[in-house]
Amino acid sequence: MASFRDLLNQAKSEIREVTTAEAEELVEGGATLLDVREADEFEQGAVPGSVFLPRGHLESQVEGKLTDKSTPVVVMCAGGVRSAFAARTLQELGYDDVVSMAGGFNRWKDEGRNWRTPEVLSPEQRNRYSRHLLLPEVGEEGQQKLLGAKVLLLGAGGLGSPAALYLAAAGVGTLGIVDMDVVDDSNLQRQILHNVDRVGERKVDSAKKTLTLLNPDVNVIAFDVRLDASNITDIISQFDIVVDGADNFPVRYMLNDASVKLGIPVVHGSIFRFEGNVTVFDPKHGPTYRDMLPEPPPAELAPSCAEAGVLGVLPGIVGSIQALEAIKLILGIGDPLIGRYLAFDALDMEFREFKIRKDPENQITWENRDQIQVVELEGHCQPAPLQAPASA
Repeated sequence: MASFRDLLNQAKSEIREVTTAEAEELVEGGATLLDVREADEFEQGAVPGSVFLPRGHLESQVEGKLTDKSTPVVVMCAGGVRSAFAARTLQELGYDDVVSMAGGFNRWKDEGRNWRTPEVLSPEQRNRYSRHLLLPEVGEEGQQKLLGAKVLLLGAGGLGSPAALYLAAAGVGTLGIVDMDVVDDSNLQRQILHNVDRVGERKVDSAKKTLTLLNPDVNVIAFDVRLDASNITDIISQFDIVVDGADNFPVRYMLNDASVKLGIPVVHGSIFRFEGNVTVFDPKHGPTYRDMLPEPPPAELAPSCAEAGVLGVLPGIVGSIQALEAIKLILGIGDPLIGRYLAFDALDMEFREFKIRKDPENQITWENRDQIQVVELEGHCQPAPLQAPASA
């Protein structure tokens, strides 16, 4: 009967081993570093950017973690034993280019190569976000990004309600909410953050109660203020992304100017009767609100929901898409709606997409950010003239 040493020697004879220096060079060249140690070992120290998958789960989960079998893989354990067996298994599963790192993490660390103590999820968080952890595009690293993200919601109303609920449920660590209104009976047909017991209560307070009960991981910051030129820059600068549920044009244009000046992406949504629209304005990488709409339409062509009505479920659909786009931006996955305008018709159950391009006449751009003035806007919502560049 073969001994453990015999099995190890056989495994090593069927794979290729590399030194820590060679492994580092391979990883810098684009190879994936697969860490097959146990969770307690990983929590004590890991190589940044490595993919963590304990050896006991390798066969059942690796194809979800490493989807492209042609990508080179460097397998690492503590000392080079488990990685040898894991490398052979990966070859048997059809991975084309797999090597085992001799000496493992212990040698890597002893040689002074780059490592850190990773942030890890608590057992309760692992259970709460377990469905995210199963997604290769999210995993533990992505969930940590969500927990570290800061998203501001303009409005705790029709669009802000579903967006806030799904962002909180997903574990976005900090949610800011700007709203100076109170809960009214007429809100409850669509504003699902609130309930009948909170009629007359400040909307931001009601929203905070709902979101905190949904997920105690989330820090909810309430801004019970009117958003204006005196505070908008200070407020949005505290966040990574803005989810726009504003219902009037002056605020939308003012938000555009402030977000362009600061380089903060805005996930825009709007609703009207049975129709909704979503897009992403990223001033560093695509067109903005002023590119799409240089000036607002006449008031008679753009009545508010209070004047024209809105189907209660419609903001649930649009706000959920806004939450999804914000999560994609946080994780850096998929194809965000940058330069793409998604229009939804609820009656026909039809989505249509339109392209948005930069307007060469628009001067409110990321390149001109230092000259942008954020001011109160009325009427045609035209921006203030660009400031002259500061003298050297």
